[in-house]
Amino acid sequence: MFEKVVEIIKEQLNLENAEIRMETSFKEDLDVDSLDLFELVMALEEEYDVEIPSEDLEQLTTVGEVVEYLKDKGAEG
Repeated sequence: MFEKVVEIIKEQLNLENAEIRMETSFKEDLDVDSLDLFELVMALEEEYDVEIPSEDLEQLTTVGEVVEYLKDKGAEG
């Protein structure tokens, strides 16, 4: 699942050459703004058929937290 999430992040944020790890922070490491994050969430929701409410989104600050969140929601990777 991690690899697929990274693929979606790179595609949505145009970060082909970025090194993304579980501990990578969206704001500090990837300089993601709220619009980027919204588009990323839409892509993840579509890929994994889950809904990510905005109040949950605020708690997801790293790639690893998103992966764990998707797993907790029953998304298959």
